[in-house]
Amino acid sequence: MIGRAQTAQLPDSPLAQNISADTSTPSEAGPPDLAFSADGAQQTNQPSPQTTQGKPGDVVDAEGKPIPLERQQPKRILGFMPNFRSVSGGSKPHPPGWRYNFVVATHQATDYSTFIFLGLTSLTAESTDAHPALGKGVGGFYAYTWRGFLDKTDGTYLSAWLLPSLLHEDTRFYALGSEHSIAIRSLYVISRQAVARTYGGRQTPNIAGLGGKVLTQVVSRTYYPPSATSFTVLASKFGYSVMRDVIFSSIREFYPDIAAHYIRKHRDKVAREAGKSASP
Repeated sequence: MIGRAQTAQLPDSPLAQNISADTSTPSEAGPPDLAFSADGAQQTNQPSPQTTQGKPGDVVDAEGKPIPLERQQPKRILGFMPNFRSVSGGSKPHPPGWRYNFVVATHQATDYSTFIFLGLTSLTAESTDAHPALGKGVGGFYAYTWRGFLDKTDGTYLSAWLLPSLLHEDTRFYALGSEHSIAIRSLYVISRQAVARTYGGRQTPNIAGLGGKVLTQVVSRTYYPPSATSFTVLASKFGYSVMRDVIFSSIREFYPDIAAHYIRKHRDKVAREAGKSASP
């Protein structure tokens, strides 16, 4: 489980935890950096005194050096949005592979937040009569919901497990970081739709990510009525999927900066109050 730091933190901020170089092998219960706790946080590896150079409670990189707050990726953004497929800057991520990718995809597809968003999107689609053939009212809401769940599940397993494992593509998000300008970081976020990494760390076309989106639309033709599977409709759903990923990747890129700002403000406030209490 996670050893929490004694300093106060935002509930959805990067957790202060110790991470050492990953030299262990995944256990039967799952990869060591996918041991999710009740609040969605994640512990990677236990530190060794020989490799940890930071202070106790620091999040450290593969060399044992503390990772700045603005480069730490929380496991949940705003306390509920899953961020399981992001890598903190400087850390040594778990090697991807068939089993590891499957575990990550399963956590992503079955997370409770998935059903919250699914309910909202289904309610919106039913109220706007997005696909008249699916109907209105309770029956229409149900028709949108189970199809939406299949869309989400198909897309997650295709883009995060099957295709990346077959093609040896690492489709996790590696933030560029605050040392670059906002414009450069924004362009980088957009480019991640077309560019991924190989298992060896080289840049490669994001065939798994884009291919998964395309195949999701192809598979959806088997459970949507003909009126909802025209080329125009499927192309618009593909475009929406890309846009949604760009928006979420933008949040993943810039959220650590915002979280770090407020964490530091909170720590400064606590330090000032402690100083006043200690004054005679």
